[in-house]
Amino acid sequence: MNLRMGKLTAGFILLAFVFLGAAPQLKAADLTVSAAASLTNAFQEIKPLFEKANPGVNVLYNFAASGPLLKQIEAGAPVDVFASADQETVDQAVSKKLILDGTRKDFVSNTLVMIVPADSKLGIKTAKDLSGAKVERIAIGNPDSVPVGRYTRDSLTKEGLYESLKPKFVQGESVRQVLDYVSRGEVQAGFVYMTDAMIAKDKVLVAAEMGGHAPITYPIAVVAASANKDTAGKFLAFVLSPEGQAVLAKYGFKKP
Repeated sequence: MNLRMGKLTAGFILLAFVFLGAAPQLKAADLTVSAAASLTNAFQEIKPLFEKANPGVNVLYNFAASGPLLKQIEAGAPVDVFASADQETVDQAVSKKLILDGTRKDFVSNTLVMIVPADSKLGIKTAKDLSGAKVERIAIGNPDSVPVGRYTRDSLTKEGLYESLKPKFVQGESVRQVLDYVSRGEVQAGFVYMTDAMIAKDKVLVAAEMGGHAPITYPIAVVAASANKDTAGKFLAFVLSPEGQAVLAKYGFKKP
């Protein structure tokens, strides 16, 4: 299974249940967490730690871009916790009354970086270098649904490059898909979070840190329709605890 199919399967399986009218038979002790794709590795490490501290609880993860995750929640998918890679998506969730009042917390921050394949010989050092004729394909997240794509759009717009580079863009449906494109050498450059670049440091190089966008802070909240609000609150508390924060820091996330 390729990465794109894997993301689509993981990202939309719950939504498929909703549309088919057959919600998954979750047990009372199951806690479903929908989280931004960039949190995959850190949250997978947090899972056994949280379960050990909360015997009987089974954490079920749904990783994808924040936009599609919000659509799933809006469609009625049985989600208890939502962790987004941007404020805008959770702002939308709040406006639609999908978030439990008083539970929204910022828990980490990140950095937007431009990456190139580890064996690149193009000498790309700045975003302006992407205008060169030897750069034919640039991977970015879809700005309509992927937070890293919006940060990328804003950053390149600030530098006056976004419109001129558009013909070279290869859009990914999550930050991990963008990372995969660069890792496989299918594009000459791409834009991901520093944390994603770190987990693929043997396959990609960070060419530059980007600016000109809103601060990249991640909010987490309990979903208003959750049937496990108490346990969901405990998950938030664990993520914000010194133990949870230590795991996140290990993967390169910073304090919000």
